[in-house]
Amino acid sequence: MTKIILASPRWYCAGVDRAIGMLDDILDVHGAPIYVNHEIVHNKFIVNYFERRWVIFSDDLDSIPTWSIMVFSAHWVAPSFVKKAQALWLRTLDASCPLVIKVHNEAKKFIAEGYKIIYIWKKNHQEAIWVADNDLENIFIVWNKNEADALSFKPDQKLALLNQTTLSIDDTKDLIAYVQTIYPDIKLPGFSDICYATTNRQEVVKEIVEEVDALIIVGSKNSSNSTKLCLIWERAWIPSLLIDTPDEIPEQFLDWLNFVGISSWASVPDNLVQEVIKYLEERWAIFMKEVITKEEKMIFPYKLDLA
Repeated sequence: MTKIILASPRWYCAGVDRAIGMLDDILDVHGAPIYVNHEIVHNKFIVNYFERRWVIFSDDLDSIPTWSIMVFSAHWVAPSFVKKAQALWLRTLDASCPLVIKVHNEAKKFIAEGYKIIYIWKKNHQEAIWVADNDLENIFIVWNKNEADALSFKPDQKLALLNQTTLSIDDTKDLIAYVQTIYPDIKLPGFSDICYATTNRQEVVKEIVEEVDALIIVGSKNSSNSTKLCLIWERAWIPSLLIDTPDEIPEQFLDWLNFVGISSWASVPDNLVQEVIKYLEERWAIFMKEVITKEEKMIFPYKLDLA
């Protein structure tokens, strides 16, 4: 019989909880429709929930009626997008994660001090796309060593390094170290740009890697963090599944497993994880234990002040 090991922390991080709370509350106060750029968070069940409440997800500002309410997603938006929304007389509310905003404030500070910025990102992630839009002359985006090698700066140019908040600790560590070999004097931020929820979930997955034969990650495929959790296991030569619902688990998945680990990303409601556990238990798996490495108590307060 397969034994289930559940990784914690899970459930919403403070940034996701803040964004969802803001959108829920603005709907309760002002009613539908409410517009949101991109997706409020990267989870299809959360997006579907809000679509049922007549939230419209769109980056096409020109199609949104004047005086409508536009909520900026947790991933942040570039200043040019904000200015256009306000020029079109949209009432705006910023649900950006404060940890993402921290990185952009660091970027602005460095640029004001004459630095060029090397920014490590996952290609096509919304957070990084807005960074690129922010200042093309001073921010240079890289994802691998070849892209870092292709950069060229004047010998006296001051450089700083920042990264997307939702990357793998291991990926950024290796690439940061490589960039430092090329530019030994590059300035790093005072604290890691990888958010605490990303770090905590990656650490607990590493904690149980020796105990299980396979891993199930509950999360959407367009979530950078969900895919990074899977990569940890692939590097350990252990198979992993990235699923939104239990019916995506192959029929014979449990046949050869003695232990299976379950984890989820911070935009996944816990009821989805419990559904996966119930599904496995109905197929002769048994819950063994929960491994908890950190308690998350961070809260990001908010106000519903429309700009």
